[in-house]
Amino acid sequence: MNRAERIEATLAVALPLKHLEVSNESSGHHVPAGSETHFKVILVADGFEGVTRIARHRQVNALIAPEFELGLHALAIHAYTQPEWEKRHGLAPMSPPCAGGGAGGSKGQQGPQV
Repeated sequence: MNRAERIEATLAVALPLKHLEVSNESSGHHVPAGSETHFKVILVADGFEGVTRIARHRQVNALIAPEFELGLHALAIHAYTQPEWEKRHGLAPMSPPCAGGGAGGSKGQQGPQV
C-alpha cells in the first residue's frame, strides 16, 4: 500500500466523510521522481460544523502523524463542512510551495489561500 492509500484509508476509517481527495503533490517540489513527501487532502464532513479551522487541521494531523515519522514532509489540509464545500463549488486552493521553491516555479510564490 502506498502513502496515498494509507492516508486515504486512515482518514476514511476515522472520520465520517462525505468527500475525500488525497493528492500526491511531490512532483511539484525538489524531490526525486516517485517521491511521496508532499500531499494535499480535501475533506468534507458534517463533523466539522462548529469546529475551527485550526481544530480541524489538528484532528487530521493527529490521524496522519505516523506518516510524518515515515518521511511525509508536508500535508496541505482543506477541511470543509458540506455547506462550505458547496459554496466553494468543489474547488480547493493551490498548496503553497516549500520554502526552497517548487520545480519550475519561482521561490516564494504562493497560490490563493482559504
